[in-house]
Amino acid sequence: MPVDFAGSPRPTVGVEWEFALVDRVTRDLSNSAAALFEAVHEGESALVDESKLHRELLRNTVEVVTGICETVPEAVADLAGTMRAVRRTAATLGVDLYAAGTHPFAQWSVQQLTPGHRYEELISRTQWWGRQMLIWGLHVHVGVRRREHVLPIVSSLLNHFPHLQALSASSPVWSGQDTGYASNRAMMFQQLPTAGLPFQFQEWEEYETYVDDAFRTGVIEHINDIRWDIRPAPALGTVEVRVCDGVSNLRELSALTALTHCLVVDLERRLEAGERLPVMPPWHVQENKWRAARYGLDAEIILDAAGAERLVTDDLDDLLERLTPLSRELECEEELRLVAEIPKHGASYQRQRQVMDRTGGDLVAVVDSVVAELEP
Repeated sequence: MPVDFAGSPRPTVGVEWEFALVDRVTRDLSNSAAALFEAVHEGESALVDESKLHRELLRNTVEVVTGICETVPEAVADLAGTMRAVRRTAATLGVDLYAAGTHPFAQWSVQQLTPGHRYEELISRTQWWGRQMLIWGLHVHVGVRRREHVLPIVSSLLNHFPHLQALSASSPVWSGQDTGYASNRAMMFQQLPTAGLPFQFQEWEEYETYVDDAFRTGVIEHINDIRWDIRPAPALGTVEVRVCDGVSNLRELSALTALTHCLVVDLERRLEAGERLPVMPPWHVQENKWRAARYGLDAEIILDAAGAERLVTDDLDDLLERLTPLSRELECEEELRLVAEIPKHGASYQRQRQVMDRTGGDLVAVVDSVVAELEP
């Protein structure tokens, strides 16, 4: 089955930022997305371009998206403008925007499904696991010019999976219990069919064969049903990086977007220079995902096929130094510099646990703290 890849003449960037809706009093999830969409899009004066606010699987979720942007600062400004308009409207409905990988105490059994065949089919097929998907993330698209470069980039990006996962981890608590993981979201999401780590294809024809098999055997109905953590987005001409947990503030969003942008562009340029990109065995990649989800910034990760190991934050320092010249060219040096602040001040999972320790385990206070971070 041929799969056309649109291709992007420039390394553009686009971002999708998922938010949960939480009640301003109880701090539980609120199934009020439909009312929010109506208020934002159908009032006397529409506050938000309809293309920049999307519905998701559950009615407790909205997704803010950018247009096609040339730089990370442009993308962040785009998101910030939409987010602020949506946030103001949400407040009039008695709800706040909440951005983390999971909610600390919400129960799946009272969440309502967004109407639509695709969502209904997903739940019909996945049942209990599908209904458990109270998870939110950050997705970053980076434009790639040539189709034959896409899958080598996807496979090599897996070497940096633990860096992105550890920095963004924001889902330590699930259904009222501290899971012991920095990112329980990472462990939950991979339970869905076609979700989780991508296959390490190198040739586009391998990907086309997989897509054809998935359609013919009923695994997917649409190519977007392939929900890999890093995946091609053929219609958009991008590589889509879906590793990160939900991000609670614009500074960390800027940092993670800049890091992702630089990583993809760096790999594309190395391919254009004739380099064969480094990859690791799938079992090392899988172990790194687990270590980053479990230990976050304290993870000791595997670096190469030989099994060399290093603390993820130490490796991150060298990575940022290497990418800094490219960040200047891509006009995101300041945003890339913010990456180093996350280990210094604590990632979201660490900040949430600090609130729990300080309040004797008050999970409402945890939600308060995440909501407050959106714009202090």
